Formats: sequence, C-alpha cells, structure tokens
Amino acid sequence: MSAPITRIRKRSLASRAIGTDAAVWRMDGLLFVSVAALCTISTLLVWSSTRTWTAVEPTGMLKKHLLILCVGAVLCGLVSMVDHRRLRAYAPVAYAAGLALLALVITPVGSTVNGSHSWIMLGGGFGLQPSELAKPALILLLAMLLSEPAEGTDRPRPLDVALSLAAAALTMGLVMLQPDLGTTMVLAVITGSVLVFSGIRKRWIALVLVVAVVAAGLVWFLGLLQPYQVARFTAFMNPASDPRGFGYNATQSLIAIGSGEIYGKGLFQGGQTTGRFVPEQHTDFIFTVAGEEFGFLGAITVVVLLGVVLVRGITIARQCDDRFGALVAAAIVCWFAFQTFINVGMTIGIMPITGLPLPFVSYGGTATLANMISVGMLQAIHSGRRT
Repeated sequence: MSAPITRIRKRSLASRAIGTDAAVWRMDGLLFVSVAALCTISTLLVWSSTRTWTAVEPTGMLKKHLLILCVGAVLCGLVSMVDHRRLRAYAPVAYAAGLALLALVITPVGSTVNGSHSWIMLGGGFGLQPSELAKPALILLLAMLLSEPAEGTDRPRPLDVALSLAAAALTMGLVMLQPDLGTTMVLAVITGSVLVFSGIRKRWIALVLVVAVVAAGLVWFLGLLQPYQVARFTAFMNPASDPRGFGYNATQSLIAIGSGEIYGKGLFQGGQTTGRFVPEQHTDFIFTVAGEEFGFLGAITVVVLLGVVLVRGITIARQCDDRFGALVAAAIVCWFAFQTFINVGMTIGIMPITGLPLPFVSYGGTATLANMISVGMLQAIHSGRRT
C-alpha cells in the first residue's frame, strides 16, 4: 500500500506544480515575456560594460549577474505559486525581518559602498542591501493595514492609517541613517501610493504632504544631507559648473547616449562604455550603454518593455477582486514607475543623480531579487483572481 500512496502523493505534488490547474498556467504571459526580455537585455548590457574590467576573468561580473537572475527567477516562481491572500499573513513577519536587517546595517556588521553604509557583505564578492528588501516588505504591511475598511465605510480606519504612517516613518528613518536618500524617496512614493489608493480622506493626504514637505525642508536646512548628496543637486542645476567633478557623470552620460544616435554603435563597440568614461555604468547608468550601443531604437525598446510591465501591473490591480491584492499591485507599479523615471531621467539630464538602479536592467544583487519577488507577487495576484 505504501508504494501506491507514495506515487499518489508524488502525482499530487507534480499536478500542483505543472498540472492544468497549476499557477504557472494562470500567469500573466505578457508580464512574464516583458520581464524575461528585460533580463536578457540586461545580461548583454552588463557583459558589455564589465568585460574590460580585468583580463584575468572578463566574464566574472556576467557570471555573478546570471547567478543572481537565476536565484531571482526561482524566488519569483515560488512567490507566484502562493495564494496572494495568504501573503497578508506573512506581512508582519516580512516587515519585522526587514527592520531587523536595516538595524543590523547601522551596526559594525554593515559596510560602506560608494559613500552609503547600506550593505552587509556576505563574502565571495556578494553583498546584501536590506533597504531593497524593505520595499516589498513595507508594501505588504501597508496593504495589510489599509485593506480593512472601517465599519460602514469603504475607507481604512484612522488607527490603521496612523499605524501605517508610523511603520513607514520607522523604515525610512533607518534608511536615512545609512544615508540613502534615493531609497528613502522610493519608500515615500510607496507609502503615498498605498495611502491614496486605499481611499483615505483628503485631509489625511493633505496632512501627509505637509509633513513630507516640512521634513524635506528640515533635512535640507539642518544640513542632514551628506556633502556629496548636496553636490549632486547642485550639479543637476548646472552640470557645466563642475564638468570634471560632480557634473562629470551627467556630462559623460549625455555624451554616451547622444553618440549612439538612431541605431547605435553595436554591442561591445561603444567607445564610452569600453573606455569606462561613465562611472557605475553597469548599475545606475546602465541605460547609457543601451543608448550608446543600441541607439535610440534600443533605448526606446527598454522603455517600452518597462512600460508593458507597468501597464500589466495596472491591469492586475484593476482586475483584482480584493483590496489587499489591489493595493499591493498598485504600490509595486508606482515603485517601478518612479524608479524608472528617476533612473532614465538622470541619464538624460532631466533629473538629479540619486543612485537608483533601473528595474530589471541594472546589475544589482538585492535590487534584482526584490524586483523579481515583486513580480512574483503580481503574478500571484493575477493567478488568484482566476481561482
């Protein structure tokens, strides 16, 4: 009897994974294809921008990037198979874990990279950036708190709004201690989007905006920003004033993108990329590689693919039949949209440099994993509405 029972159990597990009713067959195909295409383009761009780093191991960064993408794909698949309504039960745990890691960063365990004390080094050239994982964790907690309307209304309870603001403020405070202004801005956008889409009263929104403006003003006038962060905003206002200093990145970025013209110079043929004239070209400024080597057509392809991801996310949010799932999807879309606009904008000179990576395209271990986990949540929400 044990053998047949074992076979039945194996078939049951297999059917849950790849059977006709499995989540994999209910996934959003267009979202999957768009993310896969972006990851493929990302691999080519990372390879091009890092292959000249060392003659000993020219494919070292490429191998690490592929490993991270594989781990991210696994996490995305695992999350997509979870009923999104069960994710709300894990929200407090995810948020608590995120806070613990953020607190660990500001201890001697944390490491400083590019002026930001945001990392926990794991060895082997890999590092963990908890602020990236805090993004999906905060989304889950805010959606959990604000998805329950007050009795007799369709608005969240004032107590839940207050708890949400406190949770977001604690997370952003820990991130600002690193300091990481760019990620703090993303967390603020996430918080604002969940609050707005939850249907809170306009006076709450006005109060939050006033507090945010006052807080930003205090941070600026009290000199809480690091000198390099202030210099980035100054260089944005007038890049020509310091072309060899803080305006260097913006200047070289425009040269790289402009030199690609319509069709680009070809993969591995970009002079700016090969000569490493643009700093951090595999991470924050990877869009310049696309512009130089693939030209306007290649760069616009990246933007269109990211746009498809956003449109599918909006559709998933609109079609979701429960508030929790809709709030999660809407917040993820706002996160990706804001980060895309800031990253592309800073490479073409319309936004200040903030150090935010381009979703699914930039090289970045923890950022890539957080993005893929969030896509898994979108897929879970999409699959859940059809069960």
